[in-house]
Amino acid sequence: MAKLQSVPAMVQAAPDHGQRITSGSWRAGKTSTQRGYGYRWQQERAEYLRLHPFCVRCLDGLGLARASSGEAVINACGDLGLPVPWADLVDHIIEHRGNPALFWDRGNWQGLCQCHHSGDKQREEAARR
Repeated sequence: MAKLQSVPAMVQAAPDHGQRITSGSWRAGKTSTQRGYGYRWQQERAEYLRLHPFCVRCLDGLGLARASSGEAVINACGDLGLPVPWADLVDHIIEHRGNPALFWDRGNWQGLCQCHHSGDKQREEAARR
C-alpha cells in the first residue's frame, strides 16, 4: 500500500508583528507573574470586571455615564442596535511601570474592551514615550 504524500504549504507564514520589549524596559526579562499579573491580579481583575462590566470608552462614545446601571446600558444599546460594550480587561489608566502602589490602586483601573485597549490606549501610551 502506498504512503500518502504531504501537501506543500499553500500560504506563507505571517510575518512576526509581535510586540517587542526593549532591553531598557522595566518589563525586560520578567515573566507576567514577576510583573504583577499573577494569581492575585487574576482574582482582583475578575472582581473589578464583575463590579464594572462595561468598557468606559464605549460608554463615553455612546454618551452614557460611567455609573449607568447595567439595565440602562443594555437598553440603550438595544435601542441603537449596538452590541453591549462589555469590558474584556482591566487597564491601568496611568502606566504603573512596576510601581506596586500604582499597580494595585483601584482608582487607577478602568474596564476596557479589547478593541479600545489594543488600539486607542496603546497609541496614546506610545505617543507619551
